[in-house]
Amino acid sequence: MARAATTSDVFNAIAEPRRRDILMLLRSGDRPVNEVAAALGMPQPGASKHLRVLKEVGLVLDRRAGKQRVYGLDAGGLRTVHEWTGGFERFWNESFDRLDAYMQELKAQRVGE
Repeated sequence: MARAATTSDVFNAIAEPRRRDILMLLRSGDRPVNEVAAALGMPQPGASKHLRVLKEVGLVLDRRAGKQRVYGLDAGGLRTVHEWTGGFERFWNESFDRLDAYMQELKAQRVGE
């Protein structure tokens, strides 16, 4: 089965680790593309390409600041990912509850020895 284009949706776009790195970097504030590239140790054209994909799926916004284009996080675009992963929260909570109960059981056995 062919993989969907990286620009088709948020999930495909964030499947690329460098794009996730960019999103994490932009959490601290807006940055021009050359700062993004320098901070991540990548060539400016590569950073621009990743930023373009993130913009197309609605995860970053850009604006002109003089001669530079500045990019910022549009976290609202992550709503889909948040809603999807939130569906697993109950599973993880139940798993941790079972683990906690097991640990308490082991402690009780040790005290009883």
